[in-house]
Amino acid sequence: MSLAMGSLLLDALLETLVMVGVSTALSAAVGVPLGVVLVVTSRGHVLEHALASRVLGGVVNAARSTPFIILLVAIIPLTRLLVGTSIGTAAAVVPLTLAAIPFVARLVESSLREVDPGLIEAAQAMGATPRQIVLKVLLPEALPGIVAGLTITVVSLVGYSAMAGAVGGGGLGDLGIRYGYQRFQPEVMLAVVVVLVVLVQAVQSAGDRVVRRLDKRNLRARA
Repeated sequence: MSLAMGSLLLDALLETLVMVGVSTALSAAVGVPLGVVLVVTSRGHVLEHALASRVLGGVVNAARSTPFIILLVAIIPLTRLLVGTSIGTAAAVVPLTLAAIPFVARLVESSLREVDPGLIEAAQAMGATPRQIVLKVLLPEALPGIVAGLTITVVSLVGYSAMAGAVGGGGLGDLGIRYGYQRFQPEVMLAVVVVLVVLVQAVQSAGDRVVRRLDKRNLRARA
């Protein structure tokens, strides 16, 4: 591979890292609170609200049911409104974030539901408010699961970002399609695939390491 192609590959990798990094941060900022609301408003929980739970659950399910490639095209007017263009790295962040928010919310909801109900009952017996239960019981106890869920989200966004390259989203997917497919340069396609595999492995390994450090069972074993 030539020096020029190596430079293109590096630029594409940086674009992918920006897309995935910004999308993960934004989707976590919205998806984690949304997952908490889904849990606490469910039946029998600390802020039970049947209507809110059904409406939010329906919206999340509808968003998750929309294929990413359709979402990518369908929200082009919104993308132009928010970032002024529908092409490039900044434009790709919008659909990536919207696709990841309901995904993160459901993963967070699943982690929170695994918290021992006895801990919540004990906190209520001691007079804890719903806010205190969320901040001091639910989130700390579910933290390893939430981190594992965010790791899965990052890995999924790496795949989605490559798909965004099909419509001019930039990054490794765009490089692979333009040079590997349209210009018949299979070595470029192979290099893109190898970089994506290494990137996903690195993300998953880092996430697994953080989860092991946060897991209280491992903390007790090391004590």
